[in-house]
Amino acid sequence: MLFVATAEAGDAEMRARIEEHRRARPASWRTLEAATDVGRQIEARIGDARVVIVDCITLLVNNVFNLYGSDIEAKASLVEEKTLAEIRDLAVYAGHLNADFIIVTNEVGLGLVPTTALGRLYRDLLGKANQMLAAQADQVYFMVSGLPLRIKPATTNL
Repeated sequence: MLFVATAEAGDAEMRARIEEHRRARPASWRTLEAATDVGRQIEARIGDARVVIVDCITLLVNNVFNLYGSDIEAKASLVEEKTLAEIRDLAVYAGHLNADFIIVTNEVGLGLVPTTALGRLYRDLLGKANQMLAAQADQVYFMVSGLPLRIKPATTNL
């Protein structure tokens, strides 16, 4: 098992969250902390792992945004290009490595429309990332209140 953590500790509260997640993981899991270039880093460190958990795409997209600093809105096309390239690369590696991938993400498009252009860009790019990964996946589950709802393959209860 290879657990891929994409979180970065930007402040004390996030450092505490990351540490709690580290303590909660089984000792038998190998951990790869990768903020960006996740697919390439997985390929380099997969070893004999037959299951890879990537947690999470939401933070991975945030990490790409952080590469562009405070001038992110002016560089929106570059941010989009880099974000989608990151997700494409992850999908390519997941498709050719001999392992099952479990990819965790969040659906942020179900709530209010963000009031800022930056918030809308993030929501839209995360939505595109989720769509790209779901299109390649054999199975997709949507978790609601801790209950899994199978999205793909679709159930046929007509």
